[in-house]
Amino acid sequence: MKTIKIDLKNNYDIAIEKAAKVLEKGGTIVFPTETVYGLGANALNESAVEQVFNIKRRPPSKPVPIVARNLTWVKELAYIHPKLEKPLGQIWPSATTVILPKRDIIPWITTAKQNSIGIRVPEYAFINKLLAKFGYPLTATSANISGMPATGNIDDIKKMFGPDSVWRPDLIIDAGNLPPNQPSTILDLTTIRPRITRVGAVKPEELMRILGVQ
Repeated sequence: MKTIKIDLKNNYDIAIEKAAKVLEKGGTIVFPTETVYGLGANALNESAVEQVFNIKRRPPSKPVPIVARNLTWVKELAYIHPKLEKPLGQIWPSATTVILPKRDIIPWITTAKQNSIGIRVPEYAFINKLLAKFGYPLTATSANISGMPATGNIDDIKKMFGPDSVWRPDLIIDAGNLPPNQPSTILDLTTIRPRITRVGAVKPEELMRILGVQ
Protein backbone atom coordinates (compact mmCIF):
# COMPACT_ATOMS: atom_id res chain seq x y z
CA MET A 1 0.00 0.00 0.00
CA LYS A 2 1.42 3.37 -1.05
CA THR A 3 0.61 6.82 0.33
CA ILE A 4 0.81 10.17 -1.43
CA LYS A 5 0.51 13.36 0.62
CA ILE A 6 -1.20 16.34 -0.98
CA ASP A 7 -2.33 19.83 -0.08
CA LEU A 8 -5.83 20.43 -1.42
CA LYS A 9 -5.06 24.14 -1.70
CA ASN A 10 -2.12 23.56 -4.05
CA ASN A 11 -1.42 21.65 -7.25
CA TYR A 12 -1.91 17.90 -6.92
CA ASP A 13 -1.83 16.83 -10.57
CA ILE A 14 0.88 14.23 -9.94
CA ALA A 15 -1.30 12.54 -7.32
CA ILE A 16 -4.24 12.57 -9.74
CA GLU A 17 -2.11 10.89 -12.42
CA LYS A 18 -0.84 8.20 -10.04
CA ALA A 19 -4.34 7.53 -8.72
CA ALA A 20 -5.69 7.21 -12.27
CA LYS A 21 -2.98 4.67 -13.13
CA VAL A 22 -3.90 2.56 -10.10
CA LEU A 23 -7.56 2.67 -11.09
CA GLU A 24 -6.77 1.78 -14.70
CA LYS A 25 -5.12 -1.42 -13.47
CA GLY A 26 -8.24 -2.37 -11.49
CA GLY A 27 -6.83 -1.14 -8.20
CA THR A 28 -8.38 0.68 -5.26
CA ILE A 29 -7.66 4.06 -3.73
CA VAL A 30 -8.57 6.01 -0.61
CA PHE A 31 -9.35 9.59 -1.60
CA PRO A 32 -10.67 12.79 0.02
CA THR A 33 -14.28 13.81 -0.56
CA GLU A 34 -16.44 16.72 0.59
CA THR A 35 -17.60 14.62 3.56
CA VAL A 36 -15.21 11.82 4.64
CA TYR A 37 -12.50 9.75 2.98
CA GLY A 38 -13.88 7.49 0.26
CA LEU A 39 -12.80 4.10 -1.05
CA GLY A 40 -12.67 4.25 -4.82
CA ALA A 41 -12.46 1.76 -7.67
CA ASN A 42 -13.76 1.63 -11.21
CA ALA A 43 -17.49 1.22 -10.59
CA LEU A 44 -17.85 -0.61 -13.92
CA ASN A 45 -15.09 -3.14 -13.21
CA GLU A 46 -16.59 -6.12 -11.37
CA SER A 47 -13.30 -7.43 -9.97
CA ALA A 48 -12.26 -3.93 -8.81
CA VAL A 49 -15.57 -3.46 -7.00
CA GLU A 50 -15.12 -6.89 -5.43
CA GLN A 51 -11.87 -5.63 -3.92
CA VAL A 52 -13.79 -2.72 -2.37
CA PHE A 53 -16.13 -5.19 -0.68
CA ASN A 54 -13.16 -7.26 0.53
CA ILE A 55 -11.29 -4.27 1.92
CA LYS A 56 -14.35 -2.97 3.76
CA ARG A 57 -15.45 -6.49 4.76
CA ARG A 58 -18.79 -5.31 3.48
CA PRO A 59 -21.71 -7.73 3.20
CA PRO A 60 -22.52 -8.41 -0.48
CA SER A 61 -26.14 -7.47 0.26
CA LYS A 62 -25.20 -3.79 0.74
CA PRO A 63 -24.78 -1.74 -2.47
CA VAL A 64 -22.10 0.92 -2.86
CA PRO A 65 -22.82 4.44 -4.14
CA ILE A 66 -20.88 5.89 -7.05
CA VAL A 67 -19.75 9.31 -8.27
CA ALA A 68 -20.02 10.56 -11.84
CA ARG A 69 -18.59 13.65 -13.49
CA ASN A 70 -21.79 15.20 -14.84
CA LEU A 71 -25.36 14.57 -15.94
CA THR A 72 -24.19 13.23 -19.32
CA TRP A 73 -22.30 10.48 -17.52
CA VAL A 74 -25.28 9.74 -15.30
CA LYS A 75 -27.53 9.25 -18.33
CA GLU A 76 -25.15 6.53 -19.52
CA LEU A 77 -25.29 4.81 -16.14
CA ALA A 78 -28.94 5.10 -15.17
CA TYR A 79 -32.38 5.67 -16.64
CA ILE A 80 -33.62 9.22 -16.21
CA HIS A 81 -37.13 10.28 -17.15
CA PRO A 82 -36.95 13.27 -19.54
CA LYS A 83 -38.95 15.38 -17.07
CA LEU A 84 -36.22 14.84 -14.45
CA GLU A 85 -33.28 15.97 -16.57
CA LYS A 86 -33.74 19.69 -15.93
CA PRO A 87 -34.32 19.32 -12.15
CA LEU A 88 -31.29 17.03 -11.82
CA GLY A 89 -29.26 19.60 -13.70
CA GLN A 90 -30.23 22.07 -10.97
CA ILE A 91 -29.66 19.63 -8.10
CA TRP A 92 -26.17 18.61 -9.23
CA PRO A 93 -23.35 19.17 -8.59
CA SER A 94 -23.95 18.94 -4.85
CA ALA A 95 -23.78 16.63 -1.86
CA THR A 96 -26.93 14.85 -3.03
CA THR A 97 -26.96 11.14 -3.79
CA VAL A 98 -29.82 10.27 -6.13
CA ILE A 99 -31.15 6.73 -6.44
CA LEU A 100 -32.10 5.90 -10.02
CA PRO A 101 -32.88 2.74 -12.04
CA LYS A 102 -29.56 1.34 -13.20
CA ARG A 103 -28.48 0.49 -16.73
CA ASP A 104 -26.87 -2.83 -17.63
CA ILE A 105 -23.44 -1.20 -17.83
CA ILE A 106 -23.27 -1.21 -14.02
CA PRO A 107 -22.26 -4.63 -12.60
CA TRP A 108 -24.69 -6.32 -10.26
CA ILE A 109 -22.03 -6.48 -7.53
CA THR A 110 -22.00 -2.67 -7.35
CA THR A 111 -25.74 -2.54 -6.64
CA ALA A 112 -25.89 -5.72 -4.54
CA LYS A 113 -28.16 -7.22 -7.22
CA GLN A 114 -30.63 -4.36 -6.92
CA ASN A 115 -32.11 -2.66 -9.99
CA SER A 116 -31.18 0.81 -8.76
CA ILE A 117 -27.97 2.72 -8.14
CA GLY A 118 -27.08 5.65 -5.87
CA ILE A 119 -25.21 8.31 -7.87
CA ARG A 120 -23.70 11.64 -6.87
CA VAL A 121 -22.24 14.39 -9.03
CA PRO A 122 -19.93 16.05 -6.52
CA GLU A 123 -19.00 19.69 -6.20
CA TYR A 124 -15.46 18.92 -5.11
CA ALA A 125 -12.37 19.82 -7.11
CA PHE A 126 -10.27 16.76 -6.29
CA ILE A 127 -12.95 14.27 -7.33
CA ASN A 128 -13.86 16.26 -10.41
CA LYS A 129 -10.23 16.29 -11.59
CA LEU A 130 -9.82 12.59 -10.83
CA LEU A 131 -12.96 11.64 -12.75
CA ALA A 132 -11.87 13.80 -15.69
CA LYS A 133 -8.45 12.12 -15.76
CA PHE A 134 -9.67 8.54 -15.24
CA GLY A 135 -12.77 8.73 -17.42
CA TYR A 136 -14.96 6.27 -15.53
CA PRO A 137 -17.32 6.50 -12.53
CA LEU A 138 -15.90 5.56 -9.14
CA THR A 139 -17.27 3.79 -6.12
CA ALA A 140 -17.70 6.37 -3.37
CA THR A 141 -18.36 4.32 -0.29
CA SER A 142 -16.65 5.51 2.89
CA ALA A 143 -13.12 4.28 3.53
CA ASN A 144 -13.70 2.22 6.65
CA ILE A 145 -14.30 -1.31 7.83
CA SER A 146 -18.03 -2.09 7.79
CA GLY A 147 -19.51 -1.43 11.20
CA MET A 148 -16.89 1.18 12.07
CA PRO A 149 -17.58 4.91 11.74
CA ALA A 150 -16.75 6.74 8.54
CA THR A 151 -14.00 9.27 9.12
CA GLY A 152 -12.11 12.20 7.73
CA ASN A 153 -9.19 11.52 10.09
CA ILE A 154 -6.28 10.25 8.01
CA ASP A 155 -4.53 8.58 10.96
CA ASP A 156 -7.65 6.54 11.67
CA ILE A 157 -7.74 5.51 8.01
CA LYS A 158 -4.14 4.31 8.08
CA LYS A 159 -4.69 2.36 11.29
CA MET A 160 -7.82 0.69 9.90
CA PHE A 161 -5.95 -0.54 6.86
CA GLY A 162 -2.69 -1.31 8.65
CA PRO A 163 -0.14 -4.07 7.97
CA ASP A 164 -2.28 -6.70 9.70
CA SER A 165 -5.15 -6.22 7.26
CA VAL A 166 -5.59 -9.07 4.78
CA TRP A 167 -7.16 -6.72 2.22
CA ARG A 168 -5.78 -3.20 1.82
CA PRO A 169 -6.24 -0.37 -0.70
CA ASP A 170 -3.46 0.02 -3.24
CA LEU A 171 -3.06 3.76 -2.70
CA ILE A 172 -4.00 6.32 -0.06
CA ILE A 173 -4.27 9.98 -1.06
CA ASP A 174 -3.39 11.72 2.21
CA ALA A 175 -4.95 15.19 2.26
CA GLY A 176 -4.65 15.46 6.02
CA ASN A 177 -7.65 15.58 8.31
CA LEU A 178 -10.78 16.68 6.47
CA PRO A 179 -13.09 19.31 7.98
CA PRO A 180 -16.22 17.79 9.54
CA ASN A 181 -19.21 17.88 7.21
CA GLN A 182 -22.62 16.31 6.96
CA PRO A 183 -23.08 13.26 4.73
CA SER A 184 -24.86 13.59 1.41
CA THR A 185 -28.64 13.82 1.37
CA ILE A 186 -30.14 10.74 -0.31
CA LEU A 187 -33.00 11.31 -2.75
CA ASP A 188 -34.86 8.27 -4.10
CA LEU A 189 -36.35 8.82 -7.55
CA THR A 190 -37.29 5.19 -8.21
CA THR A 191 -40.73 5.62 -6.66
CA ILE A 192 -43.78 7.48 -7.96
CA ARG A 193 -43.25 10.23 -5.41
CA PRO A 194 -39.68 11.36 -4.64
CA ARG A 195 -38.49 10.29 -1.19
CA ILE A 196 -35.71 11.54 1.06
CA THR A 197 -34.16 8.50 2.70
CA ARG A 198 -31.36 10.35 4.48
CA VAL A 199 -31.17 13.99 5.50
CA GLY A 200 -27.70 15.41 5.05
CA ALA A 201 -25.87 18.45 3.69
CA VAL A 202 -28.60 19.48 1.24
CA LYS A 203 -31.98 20.50 2.69
CA PRO A 204 -34.87 18.22 1.65
CA GLU A 205 -37.13 21.27 1.17
CA GLU A 206 -34.75 22.66 -1.45
CA LEU A 207 -34.71 19.38 -3.38
CA MET A 208 -38.49 19.09 -3.31
CA ARG A 209 -38.82 22.71 -4.46
CA ILE A 210 -36.60 21.99 -7.46
CA LEU A 211 -38.60 18.85 -8.23
CA GLY A 212 -41.85 20.77 -7.97
CA VAL A 213 -43.16 18.57 -5.14
CA GLN A 214 -45.35 20.21 -2.54
